[in-house]
Amino acid sequence: MDSSAFTIAVVGYTIVFAALVILWLIFANLPKLLTLHLKFKKKQNGHNCEKIGEFITGQENAAIAAAIHLYFSQLHDDESALMTIKKVKKDYTPWSSKIYTVNAFRRNNL
Repeated sequence: MDSSAFTIAVVGYTIVFAALVILWLIFANLPKLLTLHLKFKKKQNGHNCEKIGEFITGQENAAIAAAIHLYFSQLHDDESALMTIKKVKKDYTPWSSKIYTVNAFRRNNL
């Protein structure tokens, strides 16, 4: 193996690994930086900043996302926003009977 190929491989892996570590540090600390910025702005305006940093649950996020989706979908439609889930009682499909056709073909050709 050529020594220059080994050097290029090591330098390449090092650059990629360093870039991944830097990106991880940025994304891991981004919420802290944003809340710090919000606290600084609130202190300048004279507001209480004790509640900054509280997080909402996944259920609350889902409800907010559903409300935003319904709002934007109703901007161009005047349909009702009724969502229903119906279970289909018929479990039969042509694909589920495929094995019976294969077995019948085998019986006829044997």
